[in-house]
Amino acid sequence: MLVLAVGALLLPAAAARAADPAAPLCYGTLEDSGRLPQTVATAQSAAELEGAPIDVSSDEATLGVNGDAVLSGNVLVKQGDREIKADRVTYNAQAGKLAVDGNVAYRDPLLIVHGKSGRYSATEGAEFHGADFELPSRPARGTADAMTLDAAGVARLEGVTFTTCPLTDPAWRLRADRIDLDTAKRNGVGRGTRVEFKGLPIFYSPWISFPLGTERKSGFLFPGAGYSTRSGAQLSVPYYWNIAPNYDLTFEPVVFARRGVDAAGNFRFLTPRSRGALDVSYLPDDRLFADDRSYVRLASRTELPAGWRFSVDAANVSDTQYFEDFGQGPEGTSIAFVERSAALSYRDAHWRLRGAFQDFQTIDVDVADADRPYSMLPQLYASADFHVGQQLQLRYGFDAEVIDFDRNVGVTGWRYDVAPHLGLDWQGAGYFLRPGVSWRATGYSLEDTAPGAERSPRRSLPTASLDAGLVFEGASGSKGQRRLTLEPRALYVYTPYRNQDDLPVFDTAIPDLNLVQLFRTNRYVGGDRVSDANQASFGVTSRILDTDTGRQLLAATIGQTVYFDAPRVALPGETITDRDTSDLIAQVALTALRDWTADVGVQWNPESSERERMQVQLQFRPAPTSVVNLGYRYQRDRIDQTDASFAWPVADRWSLFGRYVYSLHDNETLDQFAGFEYRSCCWRFRAVGRRFVSSRTGERDTGIYLQLELSGLASVGSSAVAFLEDAIRGYSPADPRH
Repeated sequence: MLVLAVGALLLPAAAARAADPAAPLCYGTLEDSGRLPQTVATAQSAAELEGAPIDVSSDEATLGVNGDAVLSGNVLVKQGDREIKADRVTYNAQAGKLAVDGNVAYRDPLLIVHGKSGRYSATEGAEFHGADFELPSRPARGTADAMTLDAAGVARLEGVTFTTCPLTDPAWRLRADRIDLDTAKRNGVGRGTRVEFKGLPIFYSPWISFPLGTERKSGFLFPGAGYSTRSGAQLSVPYYWNIAPNYDLTFEPVVFARRGVDAAGNFRFLTPRSRGALDVSYLPDDRLFADDRSYVRLASRTELPAGWRFSVDAANVSDTQYFEDFGQGPEGTSIAFVERSAALSYRDAHWRLRGAFQDFQTIDVDVADADRPYSMLPQLYASADFHVGQQLQLRYGFDAEVIDFDRNVGVTGWRYDVAPHLGLDWQGAGYFLRPGVSWRATGYSLEDTAPGAERSPRRSLPTASLDAGLVFEGASGSKGQRRLTLEPRALYVYTPYRNQDDLPVFDTAIPDLNLVQLFRTNRYVGGDRVSDANQASFGVTSRILDTDTGRQLLAATIGQTVYFDAPRVALPGETITDRDTSDLIAQVALTALRDWTADVGVQWNPESSERERMQVQLQFRPAPTSVVNLGYRYQRDRIDQTDASFAWPVADRWSLFGRYVYSLHDNETLDQFAGFEYRSCCWRFRAVGRRFVSSRTGERDTGIYLQLELSGLASVGSSAVAFLEDAIRGYSPADPRH
């Protein structure tokens, strides 16, 4: 796929990347005296200025009998927060006007102007010819053949150029026949405008409206154009509607040459209690697909009174090929399920309550009906946790859940699950001891069961556990600058065997074995299976800490479970092996070196002397824009991948970046891209070439992504920044103005 897009300019909507108005310029201002103000000021009104005295100083002055005056030589005129400097000033006392000539410099908190000549009146404003101007709060600068500034703070400029680049390198300019700048309302309107980059025009509009700060404003965004092998040429004309301070809508119709017109929009809202967004795309009668195409997603969260919260995250697509046709990259084209959920929840120090509806739309047609997730319509959950005492705490509570599982294929029905628990929490300096008991009762009311199968199966069983740990620590290093710890932990669990073969499997699975799973009392997640257990898990962690800061320099952990009785409970298709021990889990995290970090995790099978899983991550990151990553992922008979990525400055303004993911298991490249970035003071250009494989369909796609970013305007091209930040771990692009 080849993509060459023209992105939004000037308007700071969701798609635009507006400049920070408080950021300093790369080089100086119109005046040699330095820095721009770092906060947005407010100019005095005409009414405030009318009564303010006018202070005048000059090298020479000629005064008339009627109050007129001619001043020359370093003339300085001040009235309130306004100031004018000139070689020569003529004052008309009757009209209350100043005529200024020669090296004219005008400034107030919102505007700085240098011109050849002009006039000034506190009631009528100012007028300048051959003017250079600057907006300190933007920051931005430009030139105008003529400029008038009325008393209300509205500037009208004729024959204008406008840029945020430094005086020494105006790489891009906005040219306009006329621009009106309302400094009070912080709004600008241009007529006959065009944007030039390196002297070449890249955009034209007969009318454009834009803010003078970061304020949102309704108006058309610059149109976008592009091409893709799936959809052909495309053109978008977005419109941004600033409905209210807490509501906005971006409507972006997209014309696909081979498909038709896609009406897309994004609506955002924010209230004191709610926030969210609604995304909609609708393409009627796709000529390639021969049907309507659509995508809808609503994501919102509402904080209700008394600690309650209501959240929604629901999406729907018209067909299973939607993401293949309109998504980009393996992550965008490999979506297998789309979730729809709504939940009402409550949480305080002791109680957690939740009522939810959850459903899934299956996108991957290769997933068998029997393997597709169940809908939970509804899911009701409650838990409580209380304690009595301080050092030796008696803890008690329960977890309870009621769910209706529904699906088009297989067994469906209700499941209730209740688990009261009671235990002690005895802890102090360097130790903890937590004995506990619980009882779990589960029952079903099933439909569509096999002939002769139990429709109301039940299960109940107790669990006893003892969790204990110690922490030893001591000084290390020649000057005691480090602290070394040794933290052994042991967990004993006993759960008697109950035959659970007649129970359905709605949401239960075996998670990957890791250090968290090693110290759980049930090896399954989900309520359909409770593993029988007569076992003890042992682990030990050692850390090296910086004594002064407490920063962790090195952490190493190893752990394993010993089975006194082999587990007998199993999921359908699960193979139970008669072993005395579990796989060995080991993990090392190194952060001691200044710019280096390393993480290594291994799951080792001691019986076969083979690794089951392994992950290695090595990173060198001397700066946010300078990072190198090396990675390796392994899962027996499934995954065997290497992953290398980097972003690195190679010259004063040049950077290179890339990524390469290769599957040793499949002997093929899964994802690869390479590109470069050139940064200037007020613009930068990125180019990325990418080739990837969809993990869902195996189809290959190729893309070229170009982006021109003009500081103070926005981006021209496809959004490569978010893509690079996601693909290159630890990479953060620099601000081109610094």
